[in-house]
Amino acid sequence: MNKQILAASALTALLGATLAIPALAAEQEKCFGIAKAGQNDCKGNSHSCAGQASKDSDPKEFKAVAAGTCVKMGGTLKAM
Repeated sequence: MNKQILAASALTALLGATLAIPALAAEQEKCFGIAKAGQNDCKGNSHSCAGQASKDSDPKEFKAVAAGTCVKMGGTLKAM
């Protein structure tokens, strides 16, 4: 296979995947206080990686949930 075609295909796939991510993020919101230990989605005050929450329902940890569902699940839209 031609190397230029292969490179162009790889670049197209990468750009397509990158451009699709913001559409998914717009349909979700950060929900604080519902993450179980080790299941948070992003960094917190005491760590810098997802999956490092040390206790259940920590009001400073969040999970990404479908927009409009956080409060129904018992969470808040802002860190406490």
